[in-house]
Amino acid sequence: MGVDSTAIRDIDYDAKREKLFVRFASGERYIYVGVPGEVCRSFEEAASKGRFFQAEIRDRYPFNRLGD
Repeated sequence: MGVDSTAIRDIDYDAKREKLFVRFASGERYIYVGVPGEVCRSFEEAASKGRFFQAEIRDRYPFNRLGD
């Protein structure tokens, strides 16, 4: 899902596996594991996606960079 953000291009969420996929404006893609649905919903609704990501997701969940 594309989002209105200068830092983040799009996000996708696999609710069954609690995996959050984030593509940044740079084009880099990451997967974050164990992200609860309510956190993802708040992320989608946040006025500033970049600020929410920094405060609530980055450094809180295990992640891997995905290949291009």
